[in-house]
Amino acid sequence: MASNVFTITDLTFSYGENRVFDNLSLTVPEGAVTTLIGANGSGKTTLFNLMSKGLRPSSGTVLLRRGNVADLRLRDYAKLVAIVHQNNTAPFDLTVERLVAYGRFPHRARTGFVGGMVGSQARSCVQDSERMVNWAIEVCELSEVRTRTVASLSGGQRQRVWIAMALAQGSKVLLLDEPTTYLDVRFQLEILRLVRRLNEEFGMTIVMVLHDINQALRYSDHLIALAKGKVAGQGPPQDVVTPQLIEEVYGVSLDIALIDGRPFVLSV
Repeated sequence: MASNVFTITDLTFSYGENRVFDNLSLTVPEGAVTTLIGANGSGKTTLFNLMSKGLRPSSGTVLLRRGNVADLRLRDYAKLVAIVHQNNTAPFDLTVERLVAYGRFPHRARTGFVGGMVGSQARSCVQDSERMVNWAIEVCELSEVRTRTVASLSGGQRQRVWIAMALAQGSKVLLLDEPTTYLDVRFQLEILRLVRRLNEEFGMTIVMVLHDINQALRYSDHLIALAKGKVAGQGPPQDVVTPQLIEEVYGVSLDIALIDGRPFVLSV
């Protein structure tokens, strides 16, 4: 039986008097690329923030494997899960290499030093950090710009820098909140192909929020479709996305065609 990286049970959450979720239950499979889809206001961002410790549920549980996310210390959570939010900023003079190195923060002592370590143990810790930073920069194809400032890069390059910083944490789970927003189609595809590589080549479990249904169909193993705070469908993309689901989730009637054996939503 396949295991789950997140198990959400009887989740309730409200913003004041606005109830977003009422006894929501779902699972996110380990080792897969899972995408959250849904119309604006469906609860995608709220669910993402509940999984990433940005919010605490009113009731119910969000389990990361067997641990309750709400009870995990932030540093311990960061060793298990890396997060890239939709909007990120960095000081104008910060270099790519320096920003990526900030991803090692969860593995540093609270004092900023390699606490409690001496001699070869301390050197090994530093070497591990350098190795992870170099690996993340290489995987995200940033080697040629590693000494440049983040502010000098294109939007697509900056997004890869934030992903590289997340990868430097060494976590096996990556959460991405709308990673293709504000990017042109070329950079969108670069990011999505990187996501697939991280999953297929390095075995990372990835959960992301996307607006583009066809990108979700093409680059995901598992879809969770939300509508008005409830799960409208979840499972393999080709099984989940139907004209009926599109109508329920987005309130529009659209046809679905097969192109090279893959479903494609005709949105024009």
